Amino acid sequence: MLYLVATPIGNLNDITLRALEILRSVDVVASEDTRKTGMLLKHFDIQKRQMAFHEHNEQRAGDHIIALLQQGLSVAVVTDAGTPGISDPGFTLVRRAIQAEVELTMIPGATAFVMALVLSGLPVHSFTFRGFPPRKPVGRRKFFEVDREAPHTLIYYESPYRLDGFLKDALAVFGDRPAALANDLTKMFEKVERGTLSSLLAALPQNAKLKGEYIVVIGGQEKEKSLRNREEQNTEDDVKAEVEDAMDEEE
Repeated sequence: MLYLVATPIGNLNDITLRALEILRSVDVVASEDTRKTGMLLKHFDIQKRQMAFHEHNEQRAGDHIIALLQQGLSVAVVTDAGTPGISDPGFTLVRRAIQAEVELTMIPGATAFVMALVLSGLPVHSFTFRGFPPRKPVGRRKFFEVDREAPHTLIYYESPYRLDGFLKDALAVFGDRPAALANDLTKMFEKVERGTLSSLLAALPQNAKLKGEYIVVIGGQEKEKSLRNREEQNTEDDVKAEVEDAMDEEE
């Protein structure tokens, strides 16, 4: 049996009773970082065989996990924090387990972007989680452009080292929309800042070393603006079509 086990995103008290039960009962724990998971297991007095399972060995480690499962052993997959498969290894393993007709289930728990979304104060009834954007500005702006007209809330993860560039590019593509920055969720210094993209950018500490991953929540395109942009685009397309038709007639 394959178990995808969600672990705390900061506060260890957020682990579920069922997660502890599964971690104690499985034959092997496949960890994104065996050292960090080892600390988690030790905290709850769990001694368990571990193996590394991360983005750099996902194919090879996945082969081994599938082989263990086919031998009748049970494996729990965990990441450093949160839910396996959400911007962490897990998706490809799930697909392979399904193809191999291996029984699998998930032990639900914390997911950082859901907590950030709820605390942001932005609409939660419709949203898109986009994960980490490309690192370089050109790729990042193209990534943003895909959702520029989207009316729903957008959620991203970003490294503290690229947060300044992220906010500048987001402001350039989306305009000055409502937004929120979440950091250190469930920890002692949990922080959620709300405002607009420009105000969050202006409030970003200069020459200070930011720590921990950030969740950025951005409001969707307002319906009126989205409609106006579409009308403008349609007008441009109509003009182009008329010009092309006129040129065809002249020929």
